[in-house]
Amino acid sequence: MIRINQVDQRYGGTQILWGLNLDIAEGSCTCIMGRNGVGKTTLLKTLMGLLPISAGEILLQGQALHTQTAEQRAPLGIGYVPQGREIFPLLTVEENLRLGLPVRTDKAKDIPDKIFELFPVLHDMLARRGGDLSGGQQQQLAIGRALVIDPKVLILDEPNEGIQPNIIQQIGRVIAQLRARGDMAIVLVEQYFDFARELGDQFLVLERGAEKLRGRADEIERDVLLAAVSV
Repeated sequence: MIRINQVDQRYGGTQILWGLNLDIAEGSCTCIMGRNGVGKTTLLKTLMGLLPISAGEILLQGQALHTQTAEQRAPLGIGYVPQGREIFPLLTVEENLRLGLPVRTDKAKDIPDKIFELFPVLHDMLARRGGDLSGGQQQQLAIGRALVIDPKVLILDEPNEGIQPNIIQQIGRVIAQLRARGDMAIVLVEQYFDFARELGDQFLVLERGAEKLRGRADEIERDVLLAAVSV
């Protein structure tokens, strides 16, 4: 579904990503791992169009994605859950969720019921301001907001950062359900090894912006993968 082909990325005169290659299939979960500062978030931002690439190409179903702006990518079916959630704290839960409706190709006017099936707490708190929610509830809202657009590709940047264990388990179940549907590609940056190992179909481990290890889950032994992401 998505192909990353020899992608470089630069911040000013500093190169962050070096010749990355990756194929991300429909119905799969791809985990991007590595220590802090190795370029994981930069890679996700290039997929979303928040940062330009300096070389290479990113294709969505064979069509150039890297030439599209972030505003153009959302209607193509790219959903993004940024690190830190970035919900709108002064808007209600319902208003936050409705932000995704205008980019839906079916022009739906109502928040899909499946959002509340995945995250029932959001239905109970529709009238509450986003800033009044707990950190875990805000994370559920951020994921729900991305799912409202009915994405073909869901990008999640450390969705479990600072979240209590019971919410981590729920987020894991939701990601597993979305993967099992078979019609969505999931790209996950995750710091919790066992969480990523449980969900990932393939892994890309970065070191200094370049590939350190890449392969399917059934190709990489647990100890090898753990060693590759350890400090």
